[in-house]
Amino acid sequence: MDPWGVLIPQSTIGPQVPERADAARNRARLLEVAGRIVDREGPDGLTMDRLAAESGVGKGTIFRRFGSRAGVFQALVDANEREFQARFLSGPPPVGPGAPPLERLVAFGRARIETVSRQRALMAAAERPVTERTEVPARKLVELHIATLLREAEVQADIPILTFNLLAVLEAVLLLPDDEHLDHAVPRLAAGWEELVRRLA
Repeated sequence: MDPWGVLIPQSTIGPQVPERADAARNRARLLEVAGRIVDREGPDGLTMDRLAAESGVGKGTIFRRFGSRAGVFQALVDANEREFQARFLSGPPPVGPGAPPLERLVAFGRARIETVSRQRALMAAAERPVTERTEVPARKLVELHIATLLREAEVQADIPILTFNLLAVLEAVLLLPDDEHLDHAVPRLAAGWEELVRRLA
């Protein structure tokens, strides 16, 4: 389902060609193993040798598929983004369709802050320059989704500028330092998001 034509593709690494069944299985297996390692030990725990050993897929195949270690991390980020997209495009309310637009926007922002906070280290390891993050399909879809909800809620404002400002709030979690205060800061950012959105009504 891609109502706006901007869903992130299955892979953003290398040319887009149809996958053979065995290649698709290998890719799914590699991402499953890589995700498990990163979830357990963080990006530093993942090496190409370890990924090859634990997945049973040759290291040459991994390099051909992802290009580099950073490419593996980017593919994991992309997979997480597709899961998040499914939540707000077709998942249950209030993040998905079925709730009033402002309630959806509140729930969307809270879910987005949580998702981005979990991916901070992974996004850094993917080595995508900040200047490129604003152009990726996933961010464009988030931007369009926010603008659509604002219009549906009949918010009286400069919608493009307001959307830009709201996106900055959602991405602020990427600027937080990695320290013992992070777990406390994320709920405060989520609460601040809700207060901000409700003031738009």
